[in-house]
Amino acid sequence: MIQRNDSSRSPALSRRTLLRASTLAPLAAGLAGPALAAAGKTLPGSLAREGDFAPLAQTYLDSGTMHPVPLGAKASLDTYMTARSEGRSWSSHDTEVRIKGAFARLINAAPEDLAFVQSTTAGEQLVIEALDLPAAGGSVVTDTLHFFGSFWLYQQLGEQGVDVRWVRPVEGRIDPEAYEKAIGPDTRLVSVSLVSTYNGFEHDLARICEIAHAHGAMVYADIIHAAGTVPIDVRASGVDFAASASYKWLMGDFGLGFLYVRPDRLAALKRPRYGYYQLAKFAPHVYPYDAPGETIADMAPREDAQGMFAMGTHSHAVMAMLDWSLPRLLELGIDNIVAHRMPMLERLHAALPAKGYSVATPRDCRSPLFTCVLPDAYKRLSEPLDKAGVKITLSRNRFRVCPSWFNTMDDIERLIDALPAQDPA
Repeated sequence: MIQRNDSSRSPALSRRTLLRASTLAPLAAGLAGPALAAAGKTLPGSLAREGDFAPLAQTYLDSGTMHPVPLGAKASLDTYMTARSEGRSWSSHDTEVRIKGAFARLINAAPEDLAFVQSTTAGEQLVIEALDLPAAGGSVVTDTLHFFGSFWLYQQLGEQGVDVRWVRPVEGRIDPEAYEKAIGPDTRLVSVSLVSTYNGFEHDLARICEIAHAHGAMVYADIIHAAGTVPIDVRASGVDFAASASYKWLMGDFGLGFLYVRPDRLAALKRPRYGYYQLAKFAPHVYPYDAPGETIADMAPREDAQGMFAMGTHSHAVMAMLDWSLPRLLELGIDNIVAHRMPMLERLHAALPAKGYSVATPRDCRSPLFTCVLPDAYKRLSEPLDKAGVKITLSRNRFRVCPSWFNTMDDIERLIDALPAQDPA
């Protein structure tokens, strides 16, 4: 649990919170990420240490929307920004190597199988272009538990002649057999969210890949709610593409994410864009003292994911943040994060139906997204939750609870107490 700033607490506790905040301020400004991570003891009931996070104004259970930035990541960012403000050099290459290596370990990939992208959506769009859709024709199979922001993409592909087949959930889940029925010999792509942003359902990715590959189709997985939250093994699953941004569970910020590409698929892809970060060789013949040549430059791309998908510059500021947060996730261990979270999810499954709420998340889900459907949820719950100082995802007709590794059962109990009982009728 991150300590909250709460005027209802006793004066002694408030003073202690202020003292802690004043102690952390110089640490955040001056210490490197690893030193800050080791500075404090583990907080009771949490996987976080003292010094991992700043005090928050609320009980924060909304990390699936945007994760709080750890102070170690902030300190790493401050180091980068100080170097930039003073005109000093900052090793972007070394940082890039470290964070690609760390993310590769997180999903069991090789660093050369990764390219930086602006966002998950950018990664998905690049995959669509690399498969030459809609020009190549054929069908695309996806489902309504996929990211709702992708509905527009596949609807537009459908209007341009692609046979887009939508699989719908039954009781909040989609069995692989439903994909087996939808995928045919003409299917070019199967596109899923490994963990659904809607209700936290986690696909059997290996089985879906097995079915798709048997029909000659490739599989794309949106892993923004999976990376850093559940174990991922892209090699064992056989998935062809996977993309994630970093501002959620990876504890980075907006504007930088990762695209994984299975290396044996590169040869079959159409280059979607041309960017100078793709190049392994660049020898110009147009500037003074250049060697003469028959073209304006001799150029050749890298033979890896970056060589196919990279474009121009990417956020060095977010790279600096990830240089702290990705090693921290690896240190914590994803299995430990899941084990820490499961009692909280079990408590929500037991308590919220008893208060009249309809749960949309299957009981056996291990991901950190727990959803209930409720008409006019935003209107009905905004005031009581604001009054209680509890932050969750509130939508028009549903709400979502997203506990992270810093949360505790006390946070869950505050939420349960704050939610008004509903009339079962």
